Amino acid sequence: MSIASFVIYCIIVTFTPGPTNIAILSIAHHFRMKETFHYIWGATVAFFMLLVASVLLNSVLAAIMPKIIVVMQITGCLYMLYLAYQVYKMKMVGETAKQATTFLSGYLMQFVNPKTWLFTMTVIPSYVMPYEKSSFAIWIFVFVIEMIAFFAFVTWALFGTVFKRFLQKYQKATNIILTILLVYSAIEVLGIVER
Repeated sequence: MSIASFVIYCIIVTFTPGPTNIAILSIAHHFRMKETFHYIWGATVAFFMLLVASVLLNSVLAAIMPKIIVVMQITGCLYMLYLAYQVYKMKMVGETAKQATTFLSGYLMQFVNPKTWLFTMTVIPSYVMPYEKSSFAIWIFVFVIEMIAFFAFVTWALFGTVFKRFLQKYQKATNIILTILLVYSAIEVLGIVER
């Protein structure tokens, strides 16, 4: 497994703008950090639950149908290429409407966020399961992914205004770099490139 590709993918997907990150940005603009963290904890718990569901579901599917891992790698690759296209053409959206700053709001946002669903259902079978058979190792990766996501949420909360301005100022260059990194990650997932 390419750890660099895995980490790049996780960072790009969790740090780039999406419904949850934009909501956190908006909340951080309107409320104190204490209220923002209520929302962040809810989003973090839901993200973890979706990762756990992915591990359990994909482990069962891999045991029943060993070829499912190849299908998930292809699905993961296609999703990364789609995400690369979306990042390339992305424009920073305006602030979202005020969001409730409760744990429940952050928690429920993850379950209606398609970016979260697609990421959590493809990252483990694409990057971890083809290379790691140990349950312990798989769970270590779940916690690594969870920490990356948590730090992404906190980053959007702490640097909301500055980060938003930076992305707007260097939007095209940032989008191109992120697109190239996502395409690289997609190629790595398929194992096309010899190391």
